[in-house]
Amino acid sequence: QVQLVESGGGLVQAGGSLRLSCVASGRTFSSYAMGWFRQAPGKEREFAAAISRGGGTSYYADSVKGRFTISRDNAKNTVYPQMNGLKPEDTAIYYCAVRSRAHSESPQAYDSWGQGTQVTVSS
Repeated sequence: QVQLVESGGGLVQAGGSLRLSCVASGRTFSSYAMGWFRQAPGKEREFAAAISRGGGTSYYADSVKGRFTISRDNAKNTVYPQMNGLKPEDTAIYYCAVRSRAHSESPQAYDSWGQGTQVTVSS
């Protein structure tokens, strides 16, 4: 089973930027589509972004499109969401997840999850 560790969260002012990272264990990282989800207090976990196995295709929720960019480095077993133009409503715990099939926007479709990293955006 793949193990995932997120980092890069923190406190930022509205309009600011953060770059999260998710490092995966194992030798088959390039076999997995990678997804990023977020969960705000009292809300369900929601899809934010995903990237295909080879990194050639990325997918975004409408709420983050144009502000977030997801990339991956398969040599480093790492995926990076770059988050720009952050808004207070982006405040949440951000989770990365792996899926052995093509990407999905459903959390239930993913096989393994990281522990999450907190992102707080102040107004």
